[in-house]
Amino acid sequence: MMPIILVILSVILVLFLIAIVLRRVVETNEVHIVQSSKKTTSYGKDTVNGNTYYEYPSWLPVLGVTKIVLPVSVFDLELLSYEAYDVGRVPFIVDVTAFFRISDTNQAAQRVQNFNELNAQLLSITQGAVRTVLASCDIDEIMLERSKFGEQFTKEVEGQLKSWGISTVKNIELMDIRDSEGSHVIRNIMDKKKSLIEMQSRIEVAENLKTAEIAEIEAVKERDLQQQSAEQSVGERTAEKDRAVNVANEQASQKILDQKKVTAEKDMEVIKVQEVKQAEINKNVSIVKAEEDKDTTILIAEGALEETKRVAEGIRLEGDAKAEAERAMQLAPVRAQIELAQEIGENEGYQHYLISIEAVQANKEVGISQAAALEKAEVKVIANTGEPVKGVSNVMELFSTKGGTSIGGMLEGIAQTPEGKTIINKLVKDSEKNK
Repeated sequence: MMPIILVILSVILVLFLIAIVLRRVVETNEVHIVQSSKKTTSYGKDTVNGNTYYEYPSWLPVLGVTKIVLPVSVFDLELLSYEAYDVGRVPFIVDVTAFFRISDTNQAAQRVQNFNELNAQLLSITQGAVRTVLASCDIDEIMLERSKFGEQFTKEVEGQLKSWGISTVKNIELMDIRDSEGSHVIRNIMDKKKSLIEMQSRIEVAENLKTAEIAEIEAVKERDLQQQSAEQSVGERTAEKDRAVNVANEQASQKILDQKKVTAEKDMEVIKVQEVKQAEINKNVSIVKAEEDKDTTILIAEGALEETKRVAEGIRLEGDAKAEAERAMQLAPVRAQIELAQEIGENEGYQHYLISIEAVQANKEVGISQAAALEKAEVKVIANTGEPVKGVSNVMELFSTKGGTSIGGMLEGIAQTPEGKTIINKLVKDSEKNK
């Protein structure tokens, strides 16, 4: 009994060890396509069969299997240094990179035995697509429009990839294009392109410099215009201010001149009033003095005339006749002045003034005549006062010391004036002729 148990346990242990050794867990980024004698099953992360299985050796009857491991993540394929030709058979070398993923693992597993074989098949498909597309275009177009060829490559391979259970992840990219050995076509095209770029760059730089210079010129112009405008505005404001100041100064000066004129006019008015007042005062003084002189002269003349008459009566008819003639001659100017005063108008004061002057003159002539008469009478009158009438107050005083002095003083006073001196000289000459 015991040996049977041991055998069973040994078998179980062996089976357990086999299970541990043969059990497989599929990686996350892989899929395992397991082929048994009856079916093909895919194991992996997103498969319905799970991601674990037992890999029995293919030599075991019934249980034996085979497997193909394929990636389920995106994988790339590089076509490096592939020699291609353009439509004109110009040789050149390209580098192409493609990105794929397995969309149908069972279909892919039916096509290939392993992933390396799948890569080789995809490489051949890609080469054929690149060769076909590039051979239909000119090298210049290929150089200038490289981006569009990725789309053409992708469209060219999509139809074939479906039968392999493969799909593209994005467009196949034309990574590089260059001359093949001994050829300079690409270099020439690149030089041409480079020169074109340099030309365009220089043109653009020149245009940019031109635009910058124009912008600078416009900026300087705008700045100068603004500065000139500001200076003009300042100048205009300064001129306006100066003009306003000048106008204010002129107005102030004019007001000062006007005020001076008013002040001067007022001063002239004051002076005029003062002069008028002074003239009136002088006039009144002259009138009063003339009145006084008139009264005094009349009194003196009357007294002198009375005394002369009395003296003349003593000198008899000849003295009277000559004295009368002299008196008439002396009174003639007085009458003329009186008539002139009457013609002047109603200026009574001025008339009195003229009359008093004429009276004084007449009195002077009468005194001279009296002096001449007295001289013929061999009577000398010496007056020691300022006026002859004050020196002799009556005829009897002629025979006294006071009378003689008064008459002499009167004659001396008359002789001190040009008119009196002329009259005295005339009387003296007439007296000499009479002798």
